[in-house]
Amino acid sequence: MKVPLANLLCITVLATSGSSFPLERRGAAAAGKEKRVQYAAWDDVNVLAHGLLQLGQGLKEHVDKTKGQVRDITIKMKVFNVTVSELGKLTQRLQEDSMALKAKAQSLEESERLVLNVSTDLREKTKELLKDRQKDHERMNKMEEKVDGLMQGEGSEAANGNYSDARIIQWMLEAQNKRIDDLVERIKQQQEKMDKQNIRIRTLQNQIQMKNERSSLKRKEDEVHLNASSEQRDSPDAMASDCHVLFLRGETSSGLYTIQPTDSQPFEVFCEMTPEGGWTVIQRRQDGSVDFDQLWQAYQAGFGSLNGEFWLGLEKIHSVSKGGNYILKVQFSDWRDEIQSINYPFHLNGEENNYSLRILERRAGNLESSLSTEASGVPFSTRDKDNDQKNDLNCAKQLSGGWWFSNCGRSNLNGRYFVTPAPKQRHQRKQGVFWKTWRGRYYPLKTTTMMIAPAEIENKS
Repeated sequence: MKVPLANLLCITVLATSGSSFPLERRGAAAAGKEKRVQYAAWDDVNVLAHGLLQLGQGLKEHVDKTKGQVRDITIKMKVFNVTVSELGKLTQRLQEDSMALKAKAQSLEESERLVLNVSTDLREKTKELLKDRQKDHERMNKMEEKVDGLMQGEGSEAANGNYSDARIIQWMLEAQNKRIDDLVERIKQQQEKMDKQNIRIRTLQNQIQMKNERSSLKRKEDEVHLNASSEQRDSPDAMASDCHVLFLRGETSSGLYTIQPTDSQPFEVFCEMTPEGGWTVIQRRQDGSVDFDQLWQAYQAGFGSLNGEFWLGLEKIHSVSKGGNYILKVQFSDWRDEIQSINYPFHLNGEENNYSLRILERRAGNLESSLSTEASGVPFSTRDKDNDQKNDLNCAKQLSGGWWFSNCGRSNLNGRYFVTPAPKQRHQRKQGVFWKTWRGRYYPLKTTTMMIAPAEIENKS
């Protein structure tokens, strides 16, 4: 815009100056007047030029403002175009969703038709089955009437006439019984297979547990040997053979200690220290955190946590108690927190006699009778090693856990732990932790503790 405006300004100045300069033919007399006119014309030119400059400036501002408005309109148009495209995409998506919904609706309608057809077929089949059932009932009624007639002896002719029907009925009954026997046999076979699989699984679990226990036991034995050697260097006393020896040496706090019975490796036990002496705890049940439905190897080696629920192990119990006369203390509580305890003088045989338990003194009272008092002793029994006195039944498999089962109904402190309320079914409740002569055969106990100590501790109490 600057070049056209300058040209316009030059044209205007030239036109004005052309009309204002005097011609040469005018005389010299008019020269002064012409000069005055010329000066006045330049002022007008300056005014005109100033006005034109202002006009140009105004035009420029107008043009710039117009450019800004055009730019804003362009931006708004772009935004509008983007919005329109997004709306188009959204519309397309809605159309696709509506098409998918229509397809689903059509599939649902087809499914509904199929369901209606199937339900119609089922109604028809149900009607047919009801008719067949009614016919079978009628046939059975007729057969029963014929059988009753035969049983009541309605003459020789009737008996001869219905002989074939009776044979048919007998044949049908025999076939049905045979089918039932086959099904029962198949069920038994499946049950035996499942039992074998469970035994294999438990055996593998026990092997893994035994490996872990052996590794941890080896580490503990190394630590025990180091501690024992340091203790033996510091004091002349040998390692204690049970918790009562520790009590006699001045230990009065209950907790974990390491002992070493005669001809045995050191191992860790939980000692229950009382004013009378120290008891070696061999079993504890309190919350159901440990599964006691274990196999023979687990009960022989022991399992669980000494700070919680555990079974010390038959071999360890035997190694502690074989050194003299020992007392077995059985303590249990019900869900009202009432506590009962019983003491037995006992002897536990070794592995060669299946760790049979022999009660040395038969004490008066009904409460004590739940633990077997056979003179020859009762061997320990598990589900994979049936040593109980039932020839036709595996008590450990029926009741769960391992125990000294003389028969299957007096006691089992290693059964399944039930939190109240107990199961309603009797066959499940009889698998629980129970002591028959205290709360009954089907009452699951809340806590149990079994511990042993030398017989001299009973004299102090």
